[in-house]
Amino acid sequence: MIKITLPDGSVKEFEKNSTPMDVAMSISQGLARNVISANFNGRKVEVSTPLTTDGDLVLYTWNDDEGKKTFWHSTSHIMAQALEELYPGVNLTIGPAIDNGFYYDVDFGEHSISEKDFPKIEARMLEIARGKHDFKMREVSKADALDFYKQQENPFKVELIENLEDGEITFCDHDTFTDLCRGGHLPNTGVVKAVKLLSVAGAYWRGDENKPQLTRVYGISFPKQKDLKEYLELLEEAKKRDHRKLGKELELFTFSQKVGQGLPLWLPKGAALRERLENFLKKAQKKAGYEQVVSPHIGQKELYVTSGHYAKYGEDSFQPIRTPKEDEEFLLKPMNCPHHCEIFNSRPWSYKELPKRYAEFGTVFRYEQSGELHGLTRVRGFTQDDAHIFCTPDQLDQEFKNVIDLVLYVFGSLGFENFTAQVSLRDPENPDKYIGSTENWEKAEQAIINAAKEKGLNFVIETGEAAFYGPKLDFMVKDALGRSWQLGTIQVDYNLPERFDLSYIGSDDKHHRPVMIHRAPFGSMERFVAILLEHTAGNFPLWLMPEQAIILSISEKYENYAQKVLNLLENNEIRALVDNRNETIGKKIREAEMNKIPYMIIVGENEEKEGTIAVRKHGGEDLGSIKMEEFVNLINSEISRTLKSF
Repeated sequence: MIKITLPDGSVKEFEKNSTPMDVAMSISQGLARNVISANFNGRKVEVSTPLTTDGDLVLYTWNDDEGKKTFWHSTSHIMAQALEELYPGVNLTIGPAIDNGFYYDVDFGEHSISEKDFPKIEARMLEIARGKHDFKMREVSKADALDFYKQQENPFKVELIENLEDGEITFCDHDTFTDLCRGGHLPNTGVVKAVKLLSVAGAYWRGDENKPQLTRVYGISFPKQKDLKEYLELLEEAKKRDHRKLGKELELFTFSQKVGQGLPLWLPKGAALRERLENFLKKAQKKAGYEQVVSPHIGQKELYVTSGHYAKYGEDSFQPIRTPKEDEEFLLKPMNCPHHCEIFNSRPWSYKELPKRYAEFGTVFRYEQSGELHGLTRVRGFTQDDAHIFCTPDQLDQEFKNVIDLVLYVFGSLGFENFTAQVSLRDPENPDKYIGSTENWEKAEQAIINAAKEKGLNFVIETGEAAFYGPKLDFMVKDALGRSWQLGTIQVDYNLPERFDLSYIGSDDKHHRPVMIHRAPFGSMERFVAILLEHTAGNFPLWLMPEQAIILSISEKYENYAQKVLNLLENNEIRALVDNRNETIGKKIREAEMNKIPYMIIVGENEEKEGTIAVRKHGGEDLGSIKMEEFVNLINSEISRTLKSF
């Protein structure tokens, strides 16, 4: 008999060689019908895998992230079979699951593929799926594996196998198809009921631009046709909300090939939007005891060698700037924290003066590959709402919790209500990825976990996701389409104070090392605006809108009254403009709707005579004819509901 420990801590005994499916059957028929893969002692296995030792078992269904990965990876095998059959002689490389679906990188050789070929590929995939072919894993010797792919004349698989050890190589078979694979598949192909190929793109073998270019085919699959239908509807909505499309339509930002890829240009409305976001956070920061600082866009190379950023970012970042002076090198700033360390180091401090909280909207630069750039979410120059707190170890707990309060205030004011917190810890098996002592890491990690618990956050722990200098608390926000984004981060750092030899005089008149907290509620202004655009579809909270109202005069006879209304709104700090073009009122309303202006104020003969305005909300709701004072109160009331004081 073997003992199987389940996630709830319960232990069950089974006969040796029992399978995860046997375990599922012992729990319930419903689970057995829905289980699609498993994890045994940290390794992905099939539900048919014989279990021969005691161990921990996790069963996955479609509702689990790992279950979806198994589902999508298995479908990539089905797609690979279809591609081999439809395009004889192609060379397959790798086909992993991704966050939404899967892809397979393929060398198509003399063949070509485009989106017009998708229907026939999808049809063949569904044919294969309906065959209900079992996925079967088998161990293969290195020699046999190499021989198999040499006969297929597939240099990519040969290269992969050459880097593997004998005894760790496995093939997965289904129907007439065989693929090199580590494992983790569906019970059979019949579980896949709906497939959709999404796009094709170029991809270098192993991400190296010096290696052959392959064709990457993206797809997604589901256990029910209605799931696919809902997903495709979501994709259509996402296209409408694409921040690149909305940013252009709302005249917020643009890009220029002459300026350079990944370097956004903020147009007047976008710059004003950014300024409002900055002022909103600056006001809250001032109340929380932060002081504004400013640091340069470059620093001597030695600064980033000291901080460790050069070792981590140097090779993949912009190359050093050399001056006429021999051996003098500067770097574009990849992070603000080294500069803030030197600001703290500018004079001695007493424990009575701590904590020091330095805040800066600091622009940083990192060289991203051109293929990874994406609108405002992945750029080469971006502004972080950075702040660094230097405190005593005794102050760390309260300071960390204060930062959590600030992050939650930001989210609440901008309509991000659905989020979880992620405690990102170091990977103990890869210590070379990090700087600093194990003791300091343990203290920092425990401080974050304690603060998250005390603030009652819904949090998960992710090992291996820490920054190289310290663990962090990341906020994973779900937008209106249910997509998850990392927004806002707080990090505890014992290492940079060591590297920069920071100190303060304690109550014992001796030098002590401060603890450093890094925090950025927005993350970066560029990425935050992109996510906010897609979350709100451009319908920002009223306090943030570029224009809160537009005044539409029925004809030029009422332009003076329109101007009078505008002056009154501006005197009440309401952002508005007048549309007095010689166009029909219908066209003016349609264009105001397209520009997502929250309120349309229509003025004509009746309004001028009675000293009122006719108000229409974005979306079509007619508020009728009201007094100006009533409208001002309406605006202020709506703003106060979302923008509360910190």
